[in-house]
Amino acid sequence: MGNLLISEPPLQVLPSLANKIGLNEAIVLQQFHYWLIRSNNERDGHKWIYNSYTSWHKQFPFWSMNTLKRAILSLEQDEYLISGNYNKAGFDKTKWYRINYGKLGMGQPLTQSEPTSDPKLDDGSAHNGSTNTNRLPESTSETTTNHSVAEATQFDWQSVIDYLNEKSGKHFRHTDSNRRLVVSRHKDGDFTIDDFKRVIDNQCFEWLHDKNMMKYLRPDTLFRASKFEGYLNNTPQQPRQGGWFD
Repeated sequence: MGNLLISEPPLQVLPSLANKIGLNEAIVLQQFHYWLIRSNNERDGHKWIYNSYTSWHKQFPFWSMNTLKRAILSLEQDEYLISGNYNKAGFDKTKWYRINYGKLGMGQPLTQSEPTSDPKLDDGSAHNGSTNTNRLPESTSETTTNHSVAEATQFDWQSVIDYLNEKSGKHFRHTDSNRRLVVSRHKDGDFTIDDFKRVIDNQCFEWLHDKNMMKYLRPDTLFRASKFEGYLNNTPQQPRQGGWFD
């Protein structure tokens, strides 16, 4: 029964924010806000936080690095995140970030001396504003490792199985084993829904009318780690009048 209930503080995000800027972006922005409240790094009248992509990724272990980078870049491009460089060493290119609270219709975040409903605010997790060599902790109490929940929320794996059924005429179900296959390939290479559809299209084109091969139109063949990328880059034989190209 224990694995049916959340036993650690989850990442939280308002549906209205996710609807406004995207789910991945909302999760990142909420986590950045969490740290900005605790930051003592003030520059040019604003509070800032800084971290390497590698360290940020440890706070979002359910995403690939590319997915995280895209979410942060999207927030910068849409000006929800403002980046800067206040590093003392010229060679240090670590980005500093602040949230553009005005674009969200909000004021600046509370400082640590102001009231808050978060009992963990004064737990010593704030940055030291006198130096720029300290990075954020590698993990926080807000980070969840409940991968299955995150995966189901982030990636519409069921649509991949539905598409395979539609193209092959088969009836595979939304089972845990099929979910693991699809989500694992998505995480391994940041493959998209369109990539999965391309694999299905490629192999249906080659195997659907071959009685010896059509049995392999199934998730455990198409989405196997050792085969998936090869199927994705496959160029099916094209039909011509009177036969096929060799």
